This record gives sequence, structure tokens and C-alpha cells, in this order.
Amino acid sequence: MITSATALGFDADRLSLLPAAITADIRAAKFDGAVVLVARRGEVVLHEAIGHADRAAEKPMQRDAVFFTFSILKQLSNAAVLQRIDRGEIAFTTQVRDVIPEYGVKGKETTTIADLLLHTAGLPLGVPPLPPEQLGDIQAVTAYACNLVPEVVPGTAVRYSAMIGHSVLAEIVRRLDGGRRAFRQIVADGLLKPLRMADTSIGGRADLAARRVPVVARDRRPGLFDAEALEGVGAFMQEGFEMPAGGGLTTAADWFRFAEACRRGGELDGARILSPAVLRRATTNATGDMTNSLWDYAHGMRGWPPIPAYHGLGFYLRGEGVFPHAFGQLASPGTYGGIGAGSTCFWVDPQHELTYVFLSSGLMEDSYSWERHQRYADLVQSALVE
Repeated sequence: MITSATALGFDADRLSLLPAAITADIRAAKFDGAVVLVARRGEVVLHEAIGHADRAAEKPMQRDAVFFTFSILKQLSNAAVLQRIDRGEIAFTTQVRDVIPEYGVKGKETTTIADLLLHTAGLPLGVPPLPPEQLGDIQAVTAYACNLVPEVVPGTAVRYSAMIGHSVLAEIVRRLDGGRRAFRQIVADGLLKPLRMADTSIGGRADLAARRVPVVARDRRPGLFDAEALEGVGAFMQEGFEMPAGGGLTTAADWFRFAEACRRGGELDGARILSPAVLRRATTNATGDMTNSLWDYAHGMRGWPPIPAYHGLGFYLRGEGVFPHAFGQLASPGTYGGIGAGSTCFWVDPQHELTYVFLSSGLMEDSYSWERHQRYADLVQSALVE
């Protein structure tokens, strides 16, 4: 159900600039299509499908289109870790070796759960050199991570781990569970089912195949990630494939339910997934004034300044200052959420009671995608008049 923009404090004409901007970018072939959802105080004010689900096949986008999550799945996987902290099974300060003894070697002995959540564990950015079928095997990726020497002393620098760190986090959750269930089942039982996210999964699902948007790189300029490698990830999305850092499927309506539960302090429609206390900690800056080395390449390529990390223990934050940011320049400093490679973005602005989800087809180079998200976020904020 869509609530009137005026009733929720928006200027309707200003809010209409958001789908207009998305449409213009699609027509300019910057990307192929998108589903965008904006809500305030839990009431949906905009939920539109724009452009193509598959440009080559001339297949129009639908609101229930199923997208590859890319890295916004990290926040859902983090929520599974936060649930274990809520239950007192581990703490942010728990050392990884206390759960995975073989991890505590080669300079990783004091690495904590917090280090993995904050990307301060010194793990590498790239995909591990494993056979493709093992990239969706949490135990195989964790075994690889255990033999690594950290690139920096854990806890001293933010170095984004695109894949490896979250396999280790998932293995921690799996071992705490006694090895009885696959991680994808733990997430389904503890998060997806309570939140009624029926169209979301870790790995592939046959019943979602007909609505699935293909992974295509529309922008093939050199950048942070190789376009062909990103396209290739989608090919391995079979049932049983577990890549907790990004290998999920979802719809905008489903992801809104997760984001809205977070905005409401961990509860939605009577189902509580997290405590308000753990969410407050997970959405508070825990990286101080450290910069995010992920964007160092954009200093030379785009002329960007150093980008503050502003990582919470589970979510990325807007924080203070003027620098490129996917959550926009007009958001409150406490705005938090997640971003996926060249495609997906969601955020919650608790001060303005806003929830936003954007899922797109036709991947962009990451720095240009980051700026696209910034522009769209600012259009939402500037439409808010009361």
C-alpha cells in the first residue's frame, strides 16, 4: 500500500524528481533498470519499477523482481552474528580463535569479532584463489583464511574484505550453532522467516528463478572490481551456494522489511530479531577517524579526498563531513545501511524516520555508482518538508 507523499511530510513534486532522475540515467544507458522504495515512519510513499530487468531481452522491470544482493547481504549476515551477541554466546571482544582455534596463527591471534565486522582484521580485498565451486563453501573459504598472514596488524586499519571476512563470521555462527544447520538455514530460521522475507535467500532458489534479474556489467570502465568477475558470480548462484558476504537474492519489498525492522529497534509486526541495545551499538561509529582504504583508488582516478570509514559494528554510517557518500550529503549523521558492488543500496535515517531501498540491474563502476546513490539519496532528503 502506498501512502500519499503529502501525508508523510513530503513535497510530492520534489519526490517525483527521484524516479525522473533514475529514468533519465537509464535512458542514458548508465545502467539498465531499478526498483526503488522510499518509506517514512514505516509507511511506503514510493515503490516503483523503472527500466529493464533485462535490457537485451527487452524485459521490463517489475516491482517483485529478484536481484542479486551483492554486499548488502553483509548486513543481513552481520545480523545473524548480532543475534549471537544478544544471546550472550559471544561478545564483540571475543577473539576469533576462541570459536575457530585454527584461525589464531600467523599474526591473527588477537583478531576479534569486532575486527571482522569492522573490516579491521587485515584480510585481503579480493576473491580467494579457490576453485569456483568452493567460493560458496563457507568451510573452504574459512580454511583458506586461517592460513593467511594479515595485511596489517588487526585492529589498526580499515581494509575492506569483500568476501573472506564474512565467511569467517558465518563459520563462527555455524560452530556456535553446533554445526547442526547450514548458515543459510540459520539465517532463514532466525531472520527471514520471522520477518516474512519470503523472496530472500542465501544462494539460489528454484522458485525465484523466473523473476531473477541477470547480472550484467553495463559500465565496463576499469575500477575497483573487474566487470567480468562480477558477472561471473551470478552463474554460481545455485541452491546450497553460501557466500554470506554477497551471494544472496532478494526483492525491494523484502529488503525493506529487514531495514524497517532495524529502524524500529529490531522488531517488525511483533517479531523481534535484535535488541535495541545491540542495534544502537551496531549503528555507532566504531572506527574513530580511520579512513576507508577501499576508496584509495578513487583518489587518483577521480580526485576524491580520503574517505572516513565511519563503520559501525554491523552497518556503514554516514557520519560527519563533506566527501562522496552513498547515503548523501543531506542525511543525518546517524544514517546507516549498506552498499553492494555497482548496484544495490539501502539506508535508514533514524532522525528523519526514513527507510530507503534501491536495487538495480546493469552494474556501474563502483565510484560512479556511489555518486549515483548519493544523488538519489539527496533527492529523497530534499523532498522532505516537514
